[in-house]
Amino acid sequence: MTDDGGATTAVPDPGARLPGRGAWLHPDIGCFELAVRRRAFPRALRRELRSLEAVREWLETLRSTHD
Repeated sequence: MTDDGGATTAVPDPGARLPGRGAWLHPDIGCFELAVRRRAFPRALRRELRSLEAVREWLETLRSTHD
């Protein structure tokens, strides 16, 4: 998660090295879509998010490398 003057963006952190609060997500685009629909990210991270695109792109990259 990065904070740019009040706007928070979720970013993938597969190594669990970034400081701050995090949220676990199964590495599947279907799980990601379900979490977005249920607004699970803002609840887990306890803040409103500006963007989840970096997480979506990371999951799509994982999917394309495994196909």
